[in-house]
Amino acid sequence: MIQIRKSSERGHANQGWLDTYHTFSFADYYDPKFIGFRDLLVINEDRVAPGRGFGRHPHDNMEIVTVVLEGELAHKDSMGSGSVIRPGDVQRMSAGTGVIHSEFNNSLEHPVHLFQIWITPENSGIEPEYEEKRFQSEEKLNLLKLIVSPTGEEGSVRIHQDAKIYSSVMEAGRELKHVFGPRRYGWVQVAKGSIVVNETLLNEGDGASISEEQVVHISARSASEFLLFDLM
Repeated sequence: MIQIRKSSERGHANQGWLDTYHTFSFADYYDPKFIGFRDLLVINEDRVAPGRGFGRHPHDNMEIVTVVLEGELAHKDSMGSGSVIRPGDVQRMSAGTGVIHSEFNNSLEHPVHLFQIWITPENSGIEPEYEEKRFQSEEKLNLLKLIVSPTGEEGSVRIHQDAKIYSSVMEAGRELKHVFGPRRYGWVQVAKGSIVVNETLLNEGDGASISEEQVVHISARSASEFLLFDLM
């Protein structure tokens, strides 16, 4: 069963410096039908104006993954981590017992466009951790590239939950297949273009939950980019 979460039906807030869409309930946006999916709690699609961003703020007991689609995002945190992440970079912060961090658009001229993803950890109270890795476009071209996993396999960043995230950049007309293990669920989030997942059309900004489907076939109607989540 595939259930679409239309881009236009997401929660939306525009604060001038921040234009954000919430796939699931977040902050002042609440929809009882969309309070996360399995261990996936948040997918926010953010566009941050040049030179603006999120000042220092706390997190705890959350696996936070940031994927930059366009532009540059500067990060600093109370663990001493500091970097600028760009398209192709995947950042993972395990907030654990508590982290304070800030995120700003590193450019004074261009907006930054990103997904921020929250996944509930399997255990609370762990020591906070930070990790980032770069994945070249060629690694994702017409493939499902593993970018997040509980083991760090295939060079992915490691989170403290039995969840995997795959990233793909597809050329129009190409097709991919993913097989889910027993009692596994999926979510797909389209960043760019249009794809068909088992005959269900998803356009830019759309998402969909995947339940009771052992195999999914994904074909690109146009040049596309998307994330695929494999969840407990």
